[in-house]
Amino acid sequence: MTIERNHDMTKESIDRINELARKSKTVGLTEEEKVEQAALRKEYLADIRKSLEATLSNVYFVEEDGSQTPLKKKDETLS
Repeated sequence: MTIERNHDMTKESIDRINELARKSKTVGLTEEEKVEQAALRKEYLADIRKSLEATLSNVYFVEEDGSQTPLKKKDETLS
């Protein structure tokens, strides 16, 4: 089975995140770089969450009778 992935983060963005992380550990970041780093991290986390949600939307529980029940968000199970 082939899983199609839609990544919004570019390799350049991820490289920049890593570059800023290395720089923050060595010489420190300017305020402008800290703002850029925070924005890139926020974008990266949003992409990870989106990818995880897409993966989990394809998870099904197989019941004893053979029927399949899709995984639901926690909020949906309370209703």
